[in-house]
Amino acid sequence: MEDIHASQAAVSVVCYFDSTCPFAWVTSRWLLEVERLQPIDLNFRIMSLSVLNEHRELEPWYREFNDRAWGPARVCAAAEALHGTAILRDLYTALGSRIHLERNKDYDAVITESLDELGLPASLAKAAYTDEFDAALRASHQAGQETVGEEVGTPVVAVDGAAFFGPVLTSIPKGQEAIRLFQAVWTLAGMGAFAELKRGRGALDFR
Repeated sequence: MEDIHASQAAVSVVCYFDSTCPFAWVTSRWLLEVERLQPIDLNFRIMSLSVLNEHRELEPWYREFNDRAWGPARVCAAAEALHGTAILRDLYTALGSRIHLERNKDYDAVITESLDELGLPASLAKAAYTDEFDAALRASHQAGQETVGEEVGTPVVAVDGAAFFGPVLTSIPKGQEAIRLFQAVWTLAGMGAFAELKRGRGALDFR
């Protein structure tokens, strides 16, 4: 595979996220670091753990987590429908910074503050408690699942059309480490025979 630095066209990257998922947050920040250092065409789309786990039997704590995750996902879907897909990048950063860095689990407050930060209508917060934009949310979620080819969690990352569950990271690679990881993922994306690579997870570090 050619060196990405020599490629004339930026590599297409799509990150499907659930703003409440800590692993999606770390992966998304890694991709933003890659984008800062070299040209990639990075876009963000919504997936939903609430949709994914809607009819599954879960441990009580995880059922509560998934039920509460509807709110931010629905607000993202509403914002995308009314203001375009490009708004997801900044809205995800605003929501995720509060949820993961500030550890604010009051999602109503997180949503209100995030909308205010971006100058978006406060009325979007009402979407958290309605199913008005659920069809769009489910469609975006399903699109992410279909790119992988089977039902998976978050994050989903598609590189030049080849999608994976992951990479799942426990900290945010920076500098050349971020580039090396991206080169590896890009290489695997170009190998049709590649299916899965996994090991145990360590403790999360959002720095």
